Amino acid sequence: MKKLIIINGPNLNLLGKREPNIYGSLSFTEFLDEIKAKYPNATIEHFQSNIEGELIDKIQDVGFSYDGIILNAAAYTHTSIAIGDAVKAIETPVVEVHISNTFGREEFRHQSFVSPNAKGIILGFGLQSYELAIQSFL
Repeated sequence: MKKLIIINGPNLNLLGKREPNIYGSLSFTEFLDEIKAKYPNATIEHFQSNIEGELIDKIQDVGFSYDGIILNAAAYTHTSIAIGDAVKAIETPVVEVHISNTFGREEFRHQSFVSPNAKGIILGFGLQSYELAIQSFL
């Protein structure tokens, strides 16, 4: 059984409430329940924080013992060299995920400090981006 974790960054705790035209109306908890039921042969955990250091701590904590990390660092994707360095420092493969198509948004969102060290990048498919990332590990 594959052991996977979804790590979500700032403001993703507001999914279902925040800008539903971009992020949809489903809460992440509701989505996670659906995904866990759909993939019973995988252990799928979830961690969310609005704090950069907590995200780095979690990446380091699971980065040598899990089969995969699905990381949506949200706005930190475009600003945090430290999160990029954390992804580079670990052994567990990371798939970078974004709900929206970041290249169809503001220009500052076109830069990622995670991408150079990620196994792959999935963006623009709404919450299905997470499911595609899960499938990449199975």
